[in-house]
Amino acid sequence: MGILEQLGAFGGGAAGYIVPFLFVLTIVVFFHELGHFLIARWCGVEVTAFSLGFGPEIIGFNDRYGTRWKLSAIPLGGYVKFVGDDNAASVPDFDAAAAMTEEQKQGSFAHKPVWARAAVVAAGPIANFILAIVIFAGLFMVVGKPSMLPRVDQVIAGGAAEAAGFKPGDLVLSIDGEHIGSFSDMQRIVSMSAARQLKVKVERDKSIVTLQATPQLKRDKFGNELGVLGISRSVAAGDITTQKFGPGEAVVEGAKQTWMIVDHTFSYIAGIFSGRNSADQLGGPIRIAQVSGQVAANGFGPLINLAAVLSVSIGLLNLFPIPLLDGGHLLFYAVEAARGRPLSERAQEVGFRIGLAIVVMLMIFATFNDILHLATS
Repeated sequence: MGILEQLGAFGGGAAGYIVPFLFVLTIVVFFHELGHFLIARWCGVEVTAFSLGFGPEIIGFNDRYGTRWKLSAIPLGGYVKFVGDDNAASVPDFDAAAAMTEEQKQGSFAHKPVWARAAVVAAGPIANFILAIVIFAGLFMVVGKPSMLPRVDQVIAGGAAEAAGFKPGDLVLSIDGEHIGSFSDMQRIVSMSAARQLKVKVERDKSIVTLQATPQLKRDKFGNELGVLGISRSVAAGDITTQKFGPGEAVVEGAKQTWMIVDHTFSYIAGIFSGRNSADQLGGPIRIAQVSGQVAANGFGPLINLAAVLSVSIGLLNLFPIPLLDGGHLLFYAVEAARGRPLSERAQEVGFRIGLAIVVMLMIFATFNDILHLATS
């Protein structure tokens, strides 16, 4: 099927993709911006606008503090704008800041101490991580955390597992010295280890056997590249468990799940620079919408789980030290704290322009990947 037909098919089922996509994205963006908003208020910063989306306002209202809460036309993000900001990316308006009276400076973001500005900026990504932990914890309490023993049911002919000597009934104990407690633990390591030899210890007939396996590179149904061994998991009743947790344990498990996503992301990025992973797995709004629609077909639980995964990804992305993103602002504040004064207006302006160029290039690259994925799927 050609690219035009693929785009037509995607557009034809728009409601099935767009509604879940907007649901997931709105939750993640709202809590990210709410983090900025709450800490800004706590630090005495006046907030002029809280927007879900960009562009022209569709509907909105003013609260008693003068903040304009609004829903905007382009639903691909959001922003909180403070007194003293030049735009929605919290780039400071240097001329306006210099002309402020002492009374106006009391509520100006730019005139707050560096620790307060850093706290406000960091609060957005932190809110994303907290949201993910809460969602995961809620799912672990209500639905439970499924776990499958890393036992081999079938070995696929011609796969990496067959070449390594795996046999049905093998119970995987460790990979490269790391304990394997579930089938998902094994998948996590194998998926990031395409074309890299792994030392796998298995239990076979009450004996310990060491195997050398090199996962093959495959693409999943979403177009992502990953390593696979070529085995199927055991679905025997004794090998599958679902454990529900109390509130405290669920939060701990939610934090572990959140960290696993962070670790997986860093491993993927490191793999790009080392040449082990391809950058064509980077996706944008089209890919997220497609995944959202496919996940939503499996029910609300998987969709809200996707919201947690996306929340971690957006929180982590915003911490990258790129000017215009939260991490770029934090980088500027770190330099300011170290040298005792902020960077010059010129240096900041140049930094924000470079950051804008990087962000735009990443968006174009991700969208290009999305279109190629549609064309080849």
